[in-house]
Amino acid sequence: MIAAIVYQLTRNLTPEEIKAGGYDAYYVDHTTGIYPQFASGTPWSAMTFQSKGDAITDLFEDLAAEQKARTTYDNLLRLIDDPDVRDPIKFLRAREVVHFQRFGEPRHAT
Repeated sequence: MIAAIVYQLTRNLTPEEIKAGGYDAYYVDHTTGIYPQFASGTPWSAMTFQSKGDAITDLFEDLAAEQKARTTYDNLLRLIDDPDVRDPIKFLRAREVVHFQRFGEPRHAT
């Protein structure tokens, strides 16, 4: 969803707007297409997935991932004032909170 929001915001940029926004290096490589990367500019990699194959360990990693995503959305909301961008990010943030809560609920064998 975040990539789709970025695309919607950048698809009609003029060359002047691209340069003024510091978006020119990205544009040269990807035009305004979706290319997942971290805020630092490092391309996303499947190497960021954490999995040990142990259900308990992986569940705690999932809990941590939900909190990391929530923090990222919090940081975005501090920087963005456009309601059309903020609203979907608020939804995604709320979803991360619910996921964290659900992953953390005790499970009982039936």
